[in-house]
Amino acid sequence: MEAITERPSLHDQQIARDSLALVGEALNRKRSEEVSIQLQPGIAAQGFASVVIPTKALHLLAVILSSMAQGKAVSLIPSDSEISTQQAADLLGVSRPHLVKLLEKGTIPFKKVGSHRRVLPEDLLIYKERQEQIRHEQLQFLAEQAQDLNLGYE
Repeated sequence: MEAITERPSLHDQQIARDSLALVGEALNRKRSEEVSIQLQPGIAAQGFASVVIPTKALHLLAVILSSMAQGKAVSLIPSDSEISTQQAADLLGVSRPHLVKLLEKGTIPFKKVGSHRRVLPEDLLIYKERQEQIRHEQLQFLAEQAQDLNLGYE
């Protein structure tokens, strides 16, 4: 798992915001399966190097820049890789013991490799989306109930 564990600095966030705007423009204009980007190796370097990358990679770069612009740390996990319970817990933002309880209850699928549990990232994302949906539905219910009871919320 590739990760930038520390949050981006304010300077990095600003650079990400500026870059995101340019990447977004390029994605809006580009309709082919590849795109050419220019890289300047360093401040003192004179020339630019052109690199051809898949348009899908540019979309991924936009997601990374968007997260960095919001001050979030970024992790990249190949979809077919299996991750440890600690990595899975970090991804969900929960403790490892809590994650193990979810695994043992069958809430999230896993497999054992020796004595170690391994989880697919896509199963974690499915669980996370389901939890967000439940949270949204419950919040909606509470908001409607507050309106019905005229509790002063507008």
